[in-house]
Amino acid sequence: MSVEIIDIREIRERRRLRRLRRLTRYVYTAVAVMLVVTLVLAGFRLFGKRGGAEVLPADLQAAIEQLDWVSIELLPVNEYSRPGTPVEKINAVVVHYVGNPGTTARQNRTYYERLAENRETKVSSNFLIGLEGEIIQCVPVNEVAYCSNHRNEDTISIECCHPDETGKFNEATYASLVKLTAWLCSAQGLNSGDVIRHYDVTGKECPKYFVDHEDAWESFRAAVQREIDALKAAEKDK
Repeated sequence: MSVEIIDIREIRERRRLRRLRRLTRYVYTAVAVMLVVTLVLAGFRLFGKRGGAEVLPADLQAAIEQLDWVSIELLPVNEYSRPGTPVEKINAVVVHYVGNPGTTARQNRTYYERLAENRETKVSSNFLIGLEGEIIQCVPVNEVAYCSNHRNEDTISIECCHPDETGKFNEATYASLVKLTAWLCSAQGLNSGDVIRHYDVTGKECPKYFVDHEDAWESFRAAVQREIDALKAAEKDK
């Protein structure tokens, strides 16, 4: 009788051990799957779909505020030029021209600000570049600016001043445009292929000179890519 009791106990113990081993395998598998998923998500977050460092718009804005060559002069939040709508992800940089020859960056910023009172239209940009190469930020990059139609929610907009009706930027404006565009692209893991014109979004003749002269547009994007590459090289050397 005692032998039968021992055998039953052994059988029960073996069954318990088998259940324990199966449970352990399940736990290990679940942990492994969770680890893989975490690493994949972290990889997308860190490197982005383009293989470069991707920064959250809010973090990018904080970095911009540390640049001594950008003047931060944000518009007050209002329905007509700075709605305060969050931007979750930046996929491109859009280049524009102001379309008002001879006006300065500050004059155009003032125009944006006055829209809150006169309510003539809804328009603004994240950045304005003036005739002397000065750069003014009007709307944070982690907020929507009214500049690129249906691409407002995933792009950064740069409006550029120009001296005459051709829309061609002078040397100072052009140099600042290359510098700012390349810096923004580098910070976001973008490249010159992610730099577009307002024209590419809606077909509007903006920026006029770069629409009228496709070769000038391609030369600009090549200059931006050279600057991006130089920024990457400098970062590696640190």
